[in-house]
Amino acid sequence: MDKDRIRHAVSEIIAAIGDDESREGLRETPRRIADMYEEIFEGLSQDPIEVLGPTFDSGGHQEMVIVKEIPFYSICEHHFLPFHGVAHVGYIPRERLAGVSKIARVVEALARRPQMQEHLTGQIADSLMKGLQPTGVAVVMEAEHLCMTMRGVEKPGSRLVTSATRGHFRTNPSTRAEFFSLVRGNGK
Repeated sequence: MDKDRIRHAVSEIIAAIGDDESREGLRETPRRIADMYEEIFEGLSQDPIEVLGPTFDSGGHQEMVIVKEIPFYSICEHHFLPFHGVAHVGYIPRERLAGVSKIARVVEALARRPQMQEHLTGQIADSLMKGLQPTGVAVVMEAEHLCMTMRGVEKPGSRLVTSATRGHFRTNPSTRAEFFSLVRGNGK
């Protein structure tokens, strides 16, 4: 991450909007934004398969595993404004299980990149298919996009919902229906 270049670019933006970087409230803004970008874009340097880490023998468990309501924050690649929400991730193990926290880490590593929610949803599913080699993966993401709520159409509270299914979740309607039922809370 080239933090000097980010600081310079932010200084240029401040000047371009007609404000004064030397005023008290803005003096450290270029540095603060460079530090923030290093943190919120750290996923650019992370491999989600490596983040998944070591897996465990399933011990014959081949039933659905779901981690619900994983909070995430990302940045829209079109406007560089945040979108945030929750991810619901399910998979059916073949031979390997992931540590529960590792599923959340995969979501976080991929969310910490500038991108679109539609792509993020598929990237999570593809990473888990590659890393775990399960019989199937399903991902649902629900998020509020500030590019839509604070500008443009200005509709706060509206949420984008995306899904991605792989393997049995795509080919077996009853498996897919069970996942969506459990995610909606009907299977509590």
